[in-house]
Amino acid sequence: MKRHFRVWRGDASGGEIQDFQVEVNDGEVVLDIIHRLQATETPDLACRWNCKAGKCGSCSMEINGKPRLGCMTRMSTFEENETVTITPLRTFPVIRDLVTDVSFNYEKARETPAFAPPPGVAPGDYRMKQVDVDRSQEFRKCIECFLCQNTCHVVRDHEENKKAFSGPRFFIRAAELDMHPLDDRTDRKEYAQASQGLGYCNITKCCTEVCPEHIKITDNAIIPMKERVVDRRYDPLVRLGRKIFRRDQLEDPSIGHGGIPTRSRSGDNMAPSSSEGVTGVAAGLSGAGARLPQGPPIGPDGKMDVAELVSQNAGGPSPFGDDQEFPLRKITYNHPEPDKD
Repeated sequence: MKRHFRVWRGDASGGEIQDFQVEVNDGEVVLDIIHRLQATETPDLACRWNCKAGKCGSCSMEINGKPRLGCMTRMSTFEENETVTITPLRTFPVIRDLVTDVSFNYEKARETPAFAPPPGVAPGDYRMKQVDVDRSQEFRKCIECFLCQNTCHVVRDHEENKKAFSGPRFFIRAAELDMHPLDDRTDRKEYAQASQGLGYCNITKCCTEVCPEHIKITDNAIIPMKERVVDRRYDPLVRLGRKIFRRDQLEDPSIGHGGIPTRSRSGDNMAPSSSEGVTGVAAGLSGAGARLPQGPPIGPDGKMDVAELVSQNAGGPSPFGDDQEFPLRKITYNHPEPDKD
């Protein structure tokens, strides 16, 4: 039978949605329809794809307004008389038709600190327990389809946030390395807060809902990272305990260099850098006018910066036209009805 499809055609300079009547067979997916369009009606239709098995993440697109993989969206999920509208990923610049420029994600990947094994550990000298493997194994299932990046409203509706925001894909990367027992960096949480924009996320779980690998991005990665940042920076009991513990370390000459953190941590003024050493730190703290550990910065209003940053700008309009109406199904969040308790 033939079905009604609407496909966005254009490039960076602009475009429009075109209508097609395409034959649909049992068991086909949206990517099959795009291939049929290329073979019969529009041979110049641009679409990125590779494996057609839901493992390469190449065929990311928006189908009826929802970010999905074209190869994993079956036509049987739509009603027989339902119009299927296919548009490119909205968050990233359009190159041509359904192909977008996702280089933003690779730039953020290069900015993310790499895995850092401890010095002196030779290959084969370290063994991981299965419980340590299980903690981060879920995050390694990511196929980098960037659907989570596309649906995140922090950059979807606010282009100006892209400089300071890495996105859900790289929050799970930071969480994976933070949970890795062999990773020698201890500032993953602080770096995610200070340099990756973790505070911009307000955990609406939209990234989790569109993940084709069913990774619980919000519950298992973002929320734990946020909790650790809050515990480390704002919990008065934790800060007091850390302050006392480090003072004991500095006063005990028998502990030596190995007992003191040797890497400076982003957003943490208590950790000495590797160039200072034990002697320099102890002398600096014992001398007159010594710089004591500082708390989080205080704003002009006398309050600390909140973790959740609220943008003053309203959500931007769709670049594919305001007249598009998509059927909404399986909505997770609903406003309460006023006539009910």
